[in-house]
Amino acid sequence: MPEKIDCAVIGAGVVGLAIARELALAGREVVLIEAEDAIGTHTSSRNSEVIHAGIFYVPGSLKARLCVEGKQLMYRYCAERGITHKRITKVIVATGEAQVAELGKYKQQAEANGVNDLQMLTREELRRIEPEVAAVAGFLSPSTGVVDSHALMLAYLGDAENHGASLVLSSPVQSGRVTGDGILLNVGGTEPMTVVCNTVVNAAGLCAQDVSRQVEGIPAATIPPTFYAIGHYYTLTGKSPFSRHVYPIARQDWHGVHVTVDLGGRCKFGPDFEWIDRIDYRFDESREALFYETVRHYYPGLKDGALQPGYTGIRPKIGGPSKLVTDFLIQGEHDHGVKGLVALYGIESPGLTSSLAIGKAVASLVGESQ
Repeated sequence: MPEKIDCAVIGAGVVGLAIARELALAGREVVLIEAEDAIGTHTSSRNSEVIHAGIFYVPGSLKARLCVEGKQLMYRYCAERGITHKRITKVIVATGEAQVAELGKYKQQAEANGVNDLQMLTREELRRIEPEVAAVAGFLSPSTGVVDSHALMLAYLGDAENHGASLVLSSPVQSGRVTGDGILLNVGGTEPMTVVCNTVVNAAGLCAQDVSRQVEGIPAATIPPTFYAIGHYYTLTGKSPFSRHVYPIARQDWHGVHVTVDLGGRCKFGPDFEWIDRIDYRFDESREALFYETVRHYYPGLKDGALQPGYTGIRPKIGGPSKLVTDFLIQGEHDHGVKGLVALYGIESPGLTSSLAIGKAVASLVGESQ
C-alpha cells in the first residue's frame, strides 16, 4: 500500500522552498521532494542574486505583480532573519541619444507596476556616481538590491522544517497518476517510495514540464513546451570600478549583459543569451570576444585580459525564439482540472525576488482546491 501524505512539493529550489515554507506555516503536512543531493543546485544557485525592483515586466503580468510584492516581502524577511543583503541600487543607462526615449518608456512601465522611486539622471549626474560608465542619460533604481541566495534558501528550509516539513533528497519523481484518492507519485532514488498525496505542487523548475508529463491524468494540452536558454557570466579581475549594478537598455529577450556587484564588492558581467536544446552547464569560452565588445559600449575602460570565465545558468523558458517575452505560468485546478495540483512553469527571473510572493500565491490556490 502506498503511503498517504498531505502535501508534496516537488523541487527544492528557492521557489519550492518558499512554497513549502508557506504551506507549513499554514499548518499543512509537507514533504519536499528533490531529485538532486542538495537544495538549489540549478537555477537558484546560478543567477545574479539580484533583488529586482519590478521595472522590466509587462504591467498586469504575474512577473510584475509578484516581483514588486516579493521584493517588499524579501527585504522585510531578510532584515528580520539577519540574512545578508544590501540595497545596492542600480543604474539603467542609455549609451546613445537614440536610446533615451527607451528610458522614459521604462519609467512609465515601472510606475504602472507600482515602482515609483526611479530617479532620472543626466550624463553629468551619472558621471558623478559611476564615473567609469559611459552614457548620455539614465535613471537610478533605489530599491534594487542583492542577497545571499544560499542563506535565503537555508532560512526558508529552516522555517519549513521548524513547522513540521521534511526534505527528501536524491529522490526524483519517476512517474505518477491522478486517482480518486489523490495524486500518486512513484519516487526513485536510493530509497524508492510510492506516495498518494492530497496536494502536489510541481515546482521542479527546469524539469517541471517533464515531471507533469510523467503523471497520468494531467492533460497534455495544459503542459507548455520546454525551452532552455543559457547565460554565461564573466568575472572582473581586480577591484570593481562600479559601486552599484549597471544595466544597459535591455533587449527584447533579456536584460542584456549587465554589471552585478556582489555582497563582497566584486564585479561580474552577464548573463548573455543563447538557446540550447538540453540542460548543459559547460562554459563556452568562445563567448569572450562578444562580452568585451558588448561591455565596452558602456564601460570603455575595460582592459584586455580583465575578464575571467565565471559560471553559467539556464533559464526555464516556456516560449521559444518566436515568443521571447513570456510570463510566469502558475496553474491551479481551474486551469488543468486536476484536484489538488498546482503546477509552476517558466519560473525564471525574477523568480528569486518573487519567491515569497509566489509561495503566498500557491498557498492560496492550494486552499481553493481543498
